[in-house]
Amino acid sequence: MSDTLEPIAPGLWTDIAEPQLIGGQRPDGEIVFPMPEGDAAEGLEPVTLSRTGTLWSWTRQDFRPKSPPYEGPEEFEPFLLGYVELPGEVIVETRIVDATLEELKLGMPMELAIVPFDDRRSTFAFRPEKSA
Repeated sequence: MSDTLEPIAPGLWTDIAEPQLIGGQRPDGEIVFPMPEGDAAEGLEPVTLSRTGTLWSWTRQDFRPKSPPYEGPEEFEPFLLGYVELPGEVIVETRIVDATLEELKLGMPMELAIVPFDDRRSTFAFRPEKSA
């Protein structure tokens, strides 16, 4: 866990022992993630999202993404990137940790993790559920 690292952006997850991502719910019930800011947040209510979901799709990022928006370390290391469906809520684009590309399977149970992004910031990610 990365308790001493600053979150990569404010308002992405709750600050509790078992953090949860924070989305926004529209009046029609649709949920978006992340919770928009400013005028885009008008009419949305913050909602905490499930800590678990299922793997919907994935790939491996083998080259440094264009900056901006990427703000990662200059020395790039490939990472896994995927979409995790939170049941009845939303599909979240996320880093995937604690797995190899070959270990991932469609519909695999996943759980939220807060992990280091660089030497001073943390980010959210999902990893295969430990009890699965």
